[in-house]
Amino acid sequence: MSDSPAFPAPRSPDRIDLAAVPVEGGCASKDTMRAAAEQAGKGEVLARYAADYPPDPSQGPHDQPQSMCPAFGSLRVGLRMRRTATILSGSACCVYGLTFTSHFYGARRSVGYVPFSSETLVTGKLYEDIRDAVHQMADPALYDTIVVTNLCVPTASGVPIQGLPKAINGVRVIGIDVPGFGVPTHAEAKDVLAGAMLAYARKEASQGPVAAPSQRPDRPTITLLGEMFPADPVGIGQMLEPLGLAAGPVVPTREWRELYSALDCAAVAAIHPFYTASIREFEAAGRPVIGSAPVGVDGTAAWLDAVGAACGIAQDRVDAAKDRFLPAIRAALAASPISGRITVSGYEGSELLVARLLIESGADVPYVGTACPRTRWSEPDREWLEARGVRIQYRASLEQDIAAVEEYRPNLAIGTTPVVQHAKSEAIPALYFTNLISARPLMGPAGAGSLAVVINAALANQDRFNRMQSFFDGVGQEENAGIWRDTPVDRPEFKKKYAARMAGLSKSEEAVGT
Repeated sequence: MSDSPAFPAPRSPDRIDLAAVPVEGGCASKDTMRAAAEQAGKGEVLARYAADYPPDPSQGPHDQPQSMCPAFGSLRVGLRMRRTATILSGSACCVYGLTFTSHFYGARRSVGYVPFSSETLVTGKLYEDIRDAVHQMADPALYDTIVVTNLCVPTASGVPIQGLPKAINGVRVIGIDVPGFGVPTHAEAKDVLAGAMLAYARKEASQGPVAAPSQRPDRPTITLLGEMFPADPVGIGQMLEPLGLAAGPVVPTREWRELYSALDCAAVAAIHPFYTASIREFEAAGRPVIGSAPVGVDGTAAWLDAVGAACGIAQDRVDAAKDRFLPAIRAALAASPISGRITVSGYEGSELLVARLLIESGADVPYVGTACPRTRWSEPDREWLEARGVRIQYRASLEQDIAAVEEYRPNLAIGTTPVVQHAKSEAIPALYFTNLISARPLMGPAGAGSLAVVINAALANQDRFNRMQSFFDGVGQEENAGIWRDTPVDRPEFKKKYAARMAGLSKSEEAVGT
């Protein structure tokens, strides 16, 4: 035997072969975090979310729309409820972004935060910290409910938020997971919390008497499912009055007692059709659910018929209500016509309803993109729109919405912020859906002419866009980007010399480590 050391193995190249490295992996990977969450005991929660909020299989690499953090939706629901405290458990950067955005949109209360480190996350101390925080906040003089939300990292780590006590000192405790890798959009995250609250309230009601809401109509009510402009429930109530019905609470509600009233209804109107978890609770309570909404002439007529059938209202009473309101809606549409081609996209869930109203106003709407999924409660709207040649894209990605603008070259593009930005860069007038379209009444006579003012004003801006495009043509593009004292002069010889230099450097780098 020789005492000499073995000859060392050949040294591996210093450069990394990127083609051999899998794309997935790391803390930013949804697939990795989903797998970790399932391994940590969150498989049942994620399976329920996958069933309630299914992705579009045609999306390919875009298995969910580009949107803000989904937890923003559930956070807003909690922050809008009276006597409700909210605690977030997640990475500090996520919590900062969520609270900043929530206060930007009008939140007027603090958001609780339970920080964590690698040690507290791994050892289970984070759960104990959350439990201690809930006990500290559970003051019945201040709160009816405390909502605790796991964001991505605690969910992926299996923090058992549902194991918190259901009540402390008489204060309800609701724990939910709202990971970005499990809930596709912030609109559906609203349903995660609304459904959890309805489940809690339904269980309370089944166990005995509960507190009566502050206002209780003397007629059977129709619960309205989905956030809407404040004037819409009033208008819906007026249309229900001839049927002997009243408009019930809007879910998500503004206080806990309204949940009891929402469950104690004659039927539920799924104005926003993606509230799957909430609908499950209403169906478990034996309440029929109605799709679509009283939008436009056709939509209102069909919706009143559906309400009458669900509540056992005589057809002559339904016909009398239609005779009272349909002429007013038809007159309002005729008084405020819209002429032009319009593409519609957004992530609020009411995109199909807006498209219906635009078409009945006279607009040509070739495309509707919505970040929300297709459900059976939106089928009446889908059938009506497709019968008029509208292409509907559920789970629409930004790329699909922009491609529709390029394909149809509309007179007006309604969409999310990046869609509006792209359209305006192409000298196409555009309106942000959330702030300028969904923040208006849509239902009944009041909604019939509500969009015309803002739509027609935007359509009339085409000449201004043409002048601006002509004036700024070429500014801010490629080598002309930035601020210059003098007009930049193109120097192709410098470009050629620089390109040759970079090519040489690239070859030198490739030789290193080989």
